[in-house]
Amino acid sequence: MKRSAAFLMDHDCECIYLVGAALGAVVSIVLLWLGYRLGVIYQLFHKVETQSPCHGGEVVAQVLQSHGVKFVFTLVGGHISPILVACEKLGIRVVDTRHEATAVFAADAVARLSGTVGVAAVTAGPGLTNTVTAIKNAQMAESPLLLIGGAAATLLQGRGALQDIDQLSLFKPICKFCASVRTIRDIVPVLRKALAEAQSGTPGPVFVEFPIDILYPYHVIQKELAPKGAPKGIMGKIINWYLQNHLNNLFAGAWEPRDTSPLPVSIPKATAEQIQQCVELLSRAKKPVFILGSQSTLPPAPVEKLRKALESLGIPCFLGGMARGMLGRDSPIHIRQNRRDALKEADLVILAGTVCDFRLSYGRVLNRRSKIIAVNRDRSQLLKNSDMFWKPTVAIQGDAGSFILSLAEGLHGYTCPSDWTEGLKAGDITKEKANKEKAEEKTERHLNPLRVLHLVDDALPEDSIIVADGGDFVGSAAYILRPRGPLRWLDPGAFGTLGVGGGFALGAKLCRPESEVWVVFGDGSLGYSIVEYDTYTRHKTPIISVVGNDACWSQISREQVPMLGSNVACGLAFNDYHVVADGFGGKGFLVTRQDEDRIADIIKEAQDSAKKGKAALINVLIGKTNFRDGSISV
Repeated sequence: MKRSAAFLMDHDCECIYLVGAALGAVVSIVLLWLGYRLGVIYQLFHKVETQSPCHGGEVVAQVLQSHGVKFVFTLVGGHISPILVACEKLGIRVVDTRHEATAVFAADAVARLSGTVGVAAVTAGPGLTNTVTAIKNAQMAESPLLLIGGAAATLLQGRGALQDIDQLSLFKPICKFCASVRTIRDIVPVLRKALAEAQSGTPGPVFVEFPIDILYPYHVIQKELAPKGAPKGIMGKIINWYLQNHLNNLFAGAWEPRDTSPLPVSIPKATAEQIQQCVELLSRAKKPVFILGSQSTLPPAPVEKLRKALESLGIPCFLGGMARGMLGRDSPIHIRQNRRDALKEADLVILAGTVCDFRLSYGRVLNRRSKIIAVNRDRSQLLKNSDMFWKPTVAIQGDAGSFILSLAEGLHGYTCPSDWTEGLKAGDITKEKANKEKAEEKTERHLNPLRVLHLVDDALPEDSIIVADGGDFVGSAAYILRPRGPLRWLDPGAFGTLGVGGGFALGAKLCRPESEVWVVFGDGSLGYSIVEYDTYTRHKTPIISVVGNDACWSQISREQVPMLGSNVACGLAFNDYHVVADGFGGKGFLVTRQDEDRIADIIKEAQDSAKKGKAALINVLIGKTNFRDGSISV
């Protein structure tokens, strides 16, 4: 019995010891986890430089500079001021606009024309919500874009701070990558990842949120966090310790050297087997056709090299989106008209970065007997509606521009049957002749818009860039105006957003200061952007805009009136938009029927104004035609 009791006592002691050890281990793990979460452990090995005047905005600017960013577009706010000031000091041009959406549209244009990431920085809350439409447009247009947003301080988020909302939830559905920077040491890795993500795969917008206490110097944040009086009681001391530790964790290791250079960008490409399969299909085709979309203009394929590859193949090309102008003004293989008829006859169609959405009638315009090669970086876009109206013979998830270069290399010596190309071009010439004849018809009142557009086209220099922003007038312009070369046409893309013109023109002029930048506005769409004439004046970016002023949202009215019997909400007025341009420091011109014989001279005056540094606006009063009857508006 004694031995048994002793054994039980020893066993109990052992159990108590084991339980104690387990509890000790759990407590140690919890303490280590808390130490990690609160940054206490990190602070043991990394210095907090409390006297340093440096701030997080400088780190942001350094990363942008390392990535070749030349412009940051913004509408200023206190949340982001350190970023803007630091960018200016490093020689990155800060361009402030009159609306946050314009800042994003300008960054979008820079991304498209420069092959780098466009950057916009806006303040927290309403500053960011104002960008949502522009960011969604960039997503659908596949533009690599970085949106930098201010935010409430890390400790105050969710507590009712000024302009504090859940910004990440707002942008996660429309951005490829979203992050909130929580310490200064995280700025570099987060931004590098964001910038790489924007360009990898299918390009698109990314969003990085910077709480205000990440961007200002230590002494400024300390002043805000420090208690107003000495802490009272144990709870006061705990709170004081927590605030001081939080502050130190924000700045621990903040100014240690870090690699700010760009991370590798991942771009999908067609395999050698896929290229060979397409070479064989094309070599047997009698009536092949290219349909090139915006994605074909993306890096890494240089657009001039892509142009030469297309010319070497000699295959008829229909160009859409940013691909407009790829082949210059008068290329024998560029077909502008009668696309639907050509697709009915084609025995091979190559969709190079083109999507079978509403623009191709969801694929219904494609002949079911045709062989179809589809190339797109995005798998969902590559196969869109292929389960309903069309089927690809070969579907390649890869870069369209690189694919065309490889295809041309594999078909060295190939020549497209000349009778096919010449026949399509003859139809093109016939249709364009009819358009010119229609341009000479008199409208019931004011000027024929087609005649105005033909005169603008005649006046465009070889280095000009055309920005399209509007409905009916711009829809007509797409048939009349001829971009002079690659990357010389900007339109919103698949989202069909109105209001892109002001920002697109700003970004384009900054990228190509030597070029004439023309915006073709409808009088409806101009309402979104006319205030940016102030921006053009302040930043010396003299663009030229021509406004088709028919006092109406005509694209909608054309269907609404005959179908529903009312013009409600479609009517505008023949407003003096040229006077508004004058008021913002630009130069306005009014063109009426009385000026019909002087239109070319007025266009020349507008060009001279831009050369002298003043943005110009030509307000053309236009009448109605039946040129676009039957075109879609929904």
